[in-house]
Amino acid sequence: MHEVPTGVVRMKLDPILPTARVETMRAAGLWPDRLIIDYLDDAAERFPDRVAVVDHNSMSGARTALSYRQLQDYSVRIATHLVALGVERGDVVAVQLPGWWQYAALHAACVRIGAVINPLMPIFRERELEFMLGHAGTRVLIVPQRFRGFDYPAMVAGLREKLPALEHVLVVGGEDPASAFEQVLLAPLEVGRAAVLEGRLPGPNDVVEIMYTSGTTGQPKGVMHTSNTLLCKAVLAKELFSFGDDDVVFMGSPVAHQTGFMYGMVFSIYNQTRCVLLDQWEAQAAARIIGEQRCTLTLGATPFLSDLVEAAVTQGEALSSLRLFLCAGAPIPRVIVQKAAEVLPNLYVMSAWGMTEMGISTATYPGDPEDKVFDTDGRALPGHAVRVVDDQGVEVPHGTEGRLQAQCATLFTGYLKRPEAYEVDDEGWFETGDNARMDDDGYIRITGRSKDIIIRGGENIPVVEVEELLYRHPAVRDAAVVAMPDERLGERACAFVSLVDDAMLDFDGLVGYLLEQQLTRQYLPERLEIVDDFPRTPSGKIQKFVLREQAATLKPMRGA
Repeated sequence: MHEVPTGVVRMKLDPILPTARVETMRAAGLWPDRLIIDYLDDAAERFPDRVAVVDHNSMSGARTALSYRQLQDYSVRIATHLVALGVERGDVVAVQLPGWWQYAALHAACVRIGAVINPLMPIFRERELEFMLGHAGTRVLIVPQRFRGFDYPAMVAGLREKLPALEHVLVVGGEDPASAFEQVLLAPLEVGRAAVLEGRLPGPNDVVEIMYTSGTTGQPKGVMHTSNTLLCKAVLAKELFSFGDDDVVFMGSPVAHQTGFMYGMVFSIYNQTRCVLLDQWEAQAAARIIGEQRCTLTLGATPFLSDLVEAAVTQGEALSSLRLFLCAGAPIPRVIVQKAAEVLPNLYVMSAWGMTEMGISTATYPGDPEDKVFDTDGRALPGHAVRVVDDQGVEVPHGTEGRLQAQCATLFTGYLKRPEAYEVDDEGWFETGDNARMDDDGYIRITGRSKDIIIRGGENIPVVEVEELLYRHPAVRDAAVVAMPDERLGERACAFVSLVDDAMLDFDGLVGYLLEQQLTRQYLPERLEIVDDFPRTPSGKIQKFVLREQAATLKPMRGA
């Protein structure tokens, strides 16, 4: 019997799942009531030699392609060896890896024994890891030996005393055989040893994943998902994408982010098709790999789309197989979509909105007018609903800004150790923390996070509209508008922008441009800050709370 370190208590995961919700989802046929390994094992039996995952390791230069039979075998080996390390049902296995094939095998392995996977972004360092690993009571952590020149085992060694629950740190490509992932978790099994897996499977409503929010506003929260809430996303995405047997997913977004994990790992295995991974974003490499693997769809934030469109100028033929790019996380500048139509005529750009808490919730659809793609974040998916309410929770008229609430079949089942933060009412409406407007056709437009509101002299500034105008300026690459504190007006607007190569823009030029676009004077930014790069979350979203901290010390420019 494996002994738990003295003073360490195994964590109990308590998903918030009212019986009424479970019954409603089952009756609607939206929850499969299956596990990801059901689809993996079925594919290994029916299509044993079909490629399941292809990765491109930028550290070693190696490309690894695993068939479904190999993926199944690896997942069984890993699961069995995790049991030998003392991992029990409900224990957390954290994985801080780039987009490598190990994610698919580790997720399936954890499900086989009822453990919970916690993907962690490779960019996280001591501060984030100490909080997340400690908060989750993590038993096992898996890291690379090196990635982008950084020594992960050395970093973790400095944290071990602060993490009493952390029993094992395993290293992909490790130099020490006692802790090398390949030696410890991939070792061949003795005959009959896999029998230890019997009786360890979780139920479809048990927690199988914890994903920490990306931290645009401060301390992250641990979002808990079950097999049903994850696989429901796959059910709905298959319909949304018109996904078929010949489709191939390209995933350049980090697999440790919910977009990469869900729509790369889970979605492809659910569909028993191939997922192609890129561990370090570089547009030219992405275009080459998409062409080699004949990838048909991908998902990512606006910067990924912008980079691919630029790459298509010289590699358009390589990208000819790509038919769908789902873009979420920020407004899509018209100029990007217009250029995409010129250089990639077969590509449909789909605008969408979602959160770690529920995945894609709204999206535009093929055939929608251009204005819907440019100016909205889509309409609710089947099994979902969204509404915009005022401070009293009453729905506001169409076209009016208010708080966005969502009612989703894919909704998560609580924040780890923070049940009080689960803002879902008795009817299943979740407070998203976003503000939005809804048009007469039910399409929403995110107008910012609730903390992104700028109230100047009692009047709300439409931040997203101002940012959209800034994106249209030929000199502007990226833009964000945040509040500056002001004694007289309460707040004023500060525009942070990065510029395209060799471009110039000053404050007077910015104001003149916005007035030419007929922006109301009260909405004009009153300061311009030129930056080389923006602080971003791992998924590419601009961290506005960092910009607000910078703007707190700034004053309006002369003549503002």
